[in-house]
Amino acid sequence: MLPASITVLDLSAYVGLAAVGAITLNMLLGLLMAFRYSPHRSWPHHRFNYFRFHNWTGYMALAVSILHPVILLFNKDPHFRIRDLVYPVRSPSQPLDNTIGAIALYLLAFAVVTSYLRIRLGRHLWKAFHFSIYLAAAALFWHSLFNDPGLKNAPVDWSDGSKLFVQSCLFFIAAISLLRLRLARKKSPTRPPSRSADSQRHVSIAGKKRCLRDKAC
Repeated sequence: MLPASITVLDLSAYVGLAAVGAITLNMLLGLLMAFRYSPHRSWPHHRFNYFRFHNWTGYMALAVSILHPVILLFNKDPHFRIRDLVYPVRSPSQPLDNTIGAIALYLLAFAVVTSYLRIRLGRHLWKAFHFSIYLAAAALFWHSLFNDPGLKNAPVDWSDGSKLFVQSCLFFIAAISLLRLRLARKKSPTRPPSRSADSQRHVSIAGKKRCLRDKAC
């Protein structure tokens, strides 16, 4: 039984914010692995398997992302049916934002399932699939920012605490992702300058002239 001050919509909104926090933490751990971060050499100077922690945050993010719309089944006005959650194109309120949220959920589920099967899929195929997490995060942030938690199609209040939390998570992930991209470009090996076609032709002609002069060909 919910307290009188907390409605079904409030509970769904809180669970949605938990999903945003979980996916932010999951992506942060993934980016740290891309940076080859070592918790033993750096802070907190302690050995622990944060790859496993990364996996569990993914499972947690998927669980709360599923729970977030399921709670709406207990709301009376507007009333949501199961098909409104699975295929929210014609949902009773905010169908566009809800559809984007559903896309985020499906992409997140795809990333989690393919990560679980990464050994069978192989590293290259799994890595290609795993980039879908960025699309899932983009859809999730859109849904969280532009969706009205009261389901009244009210304009976005950017100073609201929940919106500020989502914005901070978005800016944090965007900054870390750009830093990773910048470092990846710096670490990319540079190819040695190749000979031009003219220089190669010059070497070939000089070799033929030397061969004719020495009568060795």
